[in-house]
Amino acid sequence: MDFHLRVMTAADIPAGMRLKEIAGWNQTRGDWKRFLRASPAGCFVAESEGRVVGTAATIAYEGRFAWIGMVLVDPAARGQGVGTKLLEKTIEYLDGCGIPSMKLDATPQGKPLYEKLGFVSEYEIERWHLRRAPAPNAVPEANPVELEEVLQLDRDIFGADRAVLLRSVAQDAPEFALQTRSEGRLAGYAFGRRGSRADHLGPWVAQDEISARSIFDEFLRRSCQPMVFVDGMRPNPWVIGLVRDHGFEYARPLTRMVRGRNDFPGRPELQCAVLGPEFG
Repeated sequence: MDFHLRVMTAADIPAGMRLKEIAGWNQTRGDWKRFLRASPAGCFVAESEGRVVGTAATIAYEGRFAWIGMVLVDPAARGQGVGTKLLEKTIEYLDGCGIPSMKLDATPQGKPLYEKLGFVSEYEIERWHLRRAPAPNAVPEANPVELEEVLQLDRDIFGADRAVLLRSVAQDAPEFALQTRSEGRLAGYAFGRRGSRADHLGPWVAQDEISARSIFDEFLRRSCQPMVFVDGMRPNPWVIGLVRDHGFEYARPLTRMVRGRNDFPGRPELQCAVLGPEFG
């Protein structure tokens, strides 16, 4: 199959949505827009005979590292080098930007390809899901969150500033912007997104198990969808027990991988769940 790569534009979002629907992913049009706003020259599509058959997107965090996500290939185009070429293009673009480190969250199927391209494993993540009856007459609430304090702490926890991205997430779902305090200090926080298939909790950060549970309980109270996703961090000592206690079921593994220097690993032991495999 002949195909060529080009920069993605907003006009390609419907094609990206088609591919993510085929894959059964949870992203929305708003997530594609976040990538295009953050990296208008760093998102790409593979096109064959006028049809988009693959996508890949990047987002840079403070020049410290960049994320690669939304790597999707039409099933009819798989096995023909589309995914490899898209990844090579993203790497070439990020290298050209002088970004010293690239990260991604790999499925077991994609991991061998990423390893061939120089990515190495950092730690494991697990997708957990909860199926339940939708909450009747649920009224989502927003609560006042000291966002500046949260964003300052998140830079240390995540490893880089992602304030623009988290502000966007909080604006779209203010009822999921949560925090808890202990003895006057910020002890935990979380954000959430309303996806096409499920409400998604993340990032979810806590200094201790009590704070982690408090935030988790409040998120589940505010969420009224019949499906909830959590991408739990294996280095965290509390998350797996908490999701199991709340009836979540294990869905699939992911491996966080890095290419290049890893000078800013953040503090994964305090991250209960990530924002999402596409954003980190």
